[in-house]
Amino acid sequence: MSSFYTVKELADAGSIPDLYQVTKHLVFSSPATLAYNSPGAEGFGVKRAGLSIPESVMLIVSPACCGRNTSQISSMDRYRNRFFYLQMDETDLVTGRHLKSIPQAVGEIVDYLEVKPKLVMICATCADALLGTDWERVCRRAEENTGVRVRPCYMYALTREGLRPPMVHVRQSLYSLLEKRDKVSTSVNLLGFFSPVSESWEMFSYLRKAGVKTIRQISTCASFEEFLRMSEANFNLVLNPECRPAADDLASRLNIPYVELRRFYDPDRIHRQYGAFSGAAGIMIDDGDDYRAASEALDSFCDRMRGYSISIGECANADPFELALTLAKRGLSVREIFAPVNEESGWYIRGLSEISPDTRVYCSQDPSMLYYEDDAEGDCLTIGKDAAYYHPRAVHVYWNSDVQPYGYAAVRELVEKI
Repeated sequence: MSSFYTVKELADAGSIPDLYQVTKHLVFSSPATLAYNSPGAEGFGVKRAGLSIPESVMLIVSPACCGRNTSQISSMDRYRNRFFYLQMDETDLVTGRHLKSIPQAVGEIVDYLEVKPKLVMICATCADALLGTDWERVCRRAEENTGVRVRPCYMYALTREGLRPPMVHVRQSLYSLLEKRDKVSTSVNLLGFFSPVSESWEMFSYLRKAGVKTIRQISTCASFEEFLRMSEANFNLVLNPECRPAADDLASRLNIPYVELRRFYDPDRIHRQYGAFSGAAGIMIDDGDDYRAASEALDSFCDRMRGYSISIGECANADPFELALTLAKRGLSVREIFAPVNEESGWYIRGLSEISPDTRVYCSQDPSMLYYEDDAEGDCLTIGKDAAYYHPRAVHVYWNSDVQPYGYAAVRELVEKI
């Protein structure tokens, strides 16, 4: 049997049970394997994220076993001729001998390419985490030898549960390239994702009505120079908590303040967040029509979905606990959630415990998930690729495209998709 807690049991526990703390048990890598985002062929793992900046290439320094699966990404047109490899052998693993070869390897890449890169990202693996390699120093040496910017990114699974996990660090590494420029009052950056935010997001319209002329995000920059112009922004909008440390760095280094917006599927939470943003940024937002349209679409959808049981996974463009609470509040039966429990999910769990106490919460990374049995009866809907895997006979909505839905538009698009 797979292990789980109900949301009522979690709310009463007072602390996060060991089941949901992957440092307390062996790991079954269900979400990463299903999405193949380790190392990142689907979704954005460290390797794809590290190549988000235009005119960049990557040198992967690793044993053969860690580097070979990048071939899946290399088959995509946008990544062709952008990955290079420096293979480590057993002697390198013991002595760190390979580090002396890296400046030369970077130089060979720059000389080989007909169109010279503006940036070389060096992707390191767990082998160098164990060696304690000082990658900042290695990159400085390579930069001095070639005259090309060199930055590290870490595919360190060992640090995934630490204070600065790989996807947090790669964002900091990329945005560390921005240098101080004169501010442009009509320019704003969107920080958080490596793929574009959906153009249907109403915030684009709100910002333009407020006089914003340029909205930049790393995924839509056409050149390295355009990326560097992100340092002109009057303020940053942070759309993913993993980008918060990078935004803090930009605030202290370049004096670019930021406001954080979270992705919600409850129109009431979106409405309150826009009100808070309006006050903080001094921007007038009239979201009445959008609020009503999203509320009506969600209420109508929930009326039609009576009788379905819903399972929600973490491999979706949503916070599974926030989405579960949003649907349960409107009378839908949320049967399961497949997701890790953390401090931020506690508020939603307490809310769910009052209206849907028997909702089960599974940790997809616990080895007991190997024995999960699909015992759902009647009509079942899954949201998220991992939830779909556990319920092969259900109706599936993956909701995990690279293009990121947001705001009221995301609410309408999700119910239309279902």
